[in-house]
Amino acid sequence: MLSAKAQEASVETSTFGIQTGFMGVWAHAENKLSASIALRTELGFDSVLGAGSFNNKIDFLIIPSISLEPRWYYNLKKRAASSKKIEGNSGNFLSLKSSYHPERFVISNHDNFEITQQFSLIPTWGIRRNVGRHLQYEAGMGIGYRYFFGDQAGIISNGGEVALNLHLRLGYRL
Repeated sequence: MLSAKAQEASVETSTFGIQTGFMGVWAHAENKLSASIALRTELGFDSVLGAGSFNNKIDFLIIPSISLEPRWYYNLKKRAASSKKIEGNSGNFLSLKSSYHPERFVISNHDNFEITQQFSLIPTWGIRRNVGRHLQYEAGMGIGYRYFFGDQAGIISNGGEVALNLHLRLGYRL
């Protein structure tokens, strides 16, 4: 039988923070939808590193990213029953990450580099743990779909491909 504390385990009403990882920096907010579901909104900059398809050079891009991600924290009651921390939504989660990358404001190591708008939808499994009151780390992985709006840019036709979400982030909770 679960303790009263475990029965009351819930995601936080709202939490805010900033995170950084190998490929970017992001600000996020999570708002409670139910005892185990939070809606994460995120604004940031994603970095892309790859081999140039047109110029045989390494391409480095920094592009804005807007994400909306419902997260189901499925093990909060179990963590609370084991006297583990759940503050700051510290737990394991499943999510459906939707991200939009506009074609505006691209920083690149090449002059006049352009990208096409893209939208991705990626089911993701992840964990978040808090160290102390403010520091946190988060890791996640998932495979989904990315769609390119190429015909709007006049560069290529529209198209899609398999997309991968691998992230390892360190953050500060406000």
